[in-house]
Amino acid sequence: MKRPTIADIARRAGVSKGAVSYALNGQPGVSEATRQRIVAIAQEIGFNPNSAARALSGASARAVGLTLCRPARMLSIEPFFMGLISGFESELAARSYALTLQVVATPELEVEVYRRWWGERRIDGVIVTDLRENDVRIQVLQQLQLPAVVIGGPGDTGRIAQIWSDDAGAITETVRYLVALGHRRIARVSGLPDLLHTQTRTRAFHEVCASLGLNEAVTVPSDYTGEEGGRATRRLLIGNDRPTAIIYDNDVMAVAGLAVAQEMGLAVPGDLSIVAWDDSPLCSLVHPPLTALTRDIAEYGAHAARELLAAIDGKQVGNVEAGAAHLTPRGSTAPPRQPGSAAPAQPEP
Repeated sequence: MKRPTIADIARRAGVSKGAVSYALNGQPGVSEATRQRIVAIAQEIGFNPNSAARALSGASARAVGLTLCRPARMLSIEPFFMGLISGFESELAARSYALTLQVVATPELEVEVYRRWWGERRIDGVIVTDLRENDVRIQVLQQLQLPAVVIGGPGDTGRIAQIWSDDAGAITETVRYLVALGHRRIARVSGLPDLLHTQTRTRAFHEVCASLGLNEAVTVPSDYTGEEGGRATRRLLIGNDRPTAIIYDNDVMAVAGLAVAQEMGLAVPGDLSIVAWDDSPLCSLVHPPLTALTRDIAEYGAHAARELLAAIDGKQVGNVEAGAAHLTPRGSTAPPRQPGSAAPAQPEP
C-alpha cells in the first residue's frame, strides 16, 4: 500500500492541494470547518508529512527532542529519568506534542543529533540534561537558534533558559542531619564527576564537612549504576577507618550499597547509615527502607516542558530554581553504634 499523500486528502475533501497544505500547516486561507474536515481525513488515512516537505513549508513538527548521553540500559533501571520523562509527557501530550528520544555515547554526538533533527525539522525544541562546564552543546544550540531548556545548573548557558534544584542546600542539610545523629566519618558515592550538578554536590559536601570539623570526609566517584555503586561501597567498607554513614547520588547506587553492607555482615543502620538521592519507590521497597532526599521529579520534568513550550511559542523564558530536595528520614539512618555495644536484633523483613 502506498503512503497517503496530500493529493489523496484533497480528492476526498473536494478541495485543492493548496487548501490541504494551508489546513495542515495552520495557515490562513481555509475556513475552520474545512480545516477540521481536512485534518480528520488526514488522521483517518494515516497521512504524515515527510521531513523534507515540512522543512520547506516551515511547519511545526509538534515534537521536542531529548538526547541522553548514558548507556541505553540505564533507562531500564534509573527511576530518575523515568520520572522526568513522565513529567515531560504530562505537559507535551496535553499540547499534542511528541517526545523524540535518542541515546548517544558522547556530548559531541548529541550535537550531531541536534543538527540533524533541526535541519530536517523533526523537532521544534530540545530539553538538555546533564549540564557540563564549558558545555559544547550550549554554543551549538545558540548558533542553531534552536529553542531549548536546560535541566541542571546553575551554569553558563547564555540565552538558553535553565531550571535547577538547590543541590548544595540539600547536601548541606543531609550532612548536618548525620552529624546531629553523632556521625563523624561520613562518605559519599557520587555520580559522573564531569557533570555540573555532581561538582556542585561534591563542593558543598566537602565545604560543610570542613566547617563541621569532619576532616576524614571522602567522595568516591561512580556512574549511577548499581554495579559501580556496589564496588565503591565495598572499597569504602574494607578500609581501616570505614565510614559510619554514606550518602549516594542516586537510589540505585544506594540500594546496591545496602546489599553490600548486608553481604559484609554489617547492620543498617547500626553499623552503617545510608542516605539515597531522588527517593523513588525503590527506597521504600528494601529493608530497612532508605532515608532519602525527596523531590517531585515528575513535576521537575513537567516544569521544564512548560518552559520549553513557551520558548517554542516565542515567549520570553528565564532561569528558574525549582523546589529543593528535602530529607525524608526512614529506617536506614540512626546514631552510630558505640564501640563495644551489642548489635540489636534485626527484625524480619
